[in-house]
Amino acid sequence: MAEAKAKKPEASGGEAPLRLTPELVAFIDEWREKPGNLIMVLHKVQSVYRYIPRTIAFEVAERLGIPLAKIYGVVTFYHLFKLQQPGRHQIAVCMGTACYLKGGQDLIQEFENLLGVGLNTVSADGEFSVESVRCVGCCGLAPVLTVDGETFGKVTKEQLPDILAKYRGA
Repeated sequence: MAEAKAKKPEASGGEAPLRLTPELVAFIDEWREKPGNLIMVLHKVQSVYRYIPRTIAFEVAERLGIPLAKIYGVVTFYHLFKLQQPGRHQIAVCMGTACYLKGGQDLIQEFENLLGVGLNTVSADGEFSVESVRCVGCCGLAPVLTVDGETFGKVTKEQLPDILAKYRGA
């Protein structure tokens, strides 16, 4: 019995679909037969696009000879992988035990007030996306958040406008 093949997505609104770059094709070919190849390939794809675009997921599945469902299974299991393009600046609010107890949820609510968007969405200007994460490993600095990998500790709601201002237009 022949395996059903997923239909590749088509571009919408007159845009050409994203394609694998020659560098990514070479990387995938280099990793094709190595153990753990899918995780490595997905990390590389995300380092290029900042997320895993749907059209690229189809191409990766085809080049690796694996079902598309396997790619989506990995991408949705690991929180590091993104299926939607994030804001230009990515904010991660720690919700580990210490940060949660010291006001992590209040920081998320204040970001929602300041940016006008909830978790896992992008601000209207495309500048910021906010997500909650389990632990950033800085429990002594709780509550903690990161912006583009820069860590801020012992953060209060009152500090958030200044933190956003640092990245706005940067």
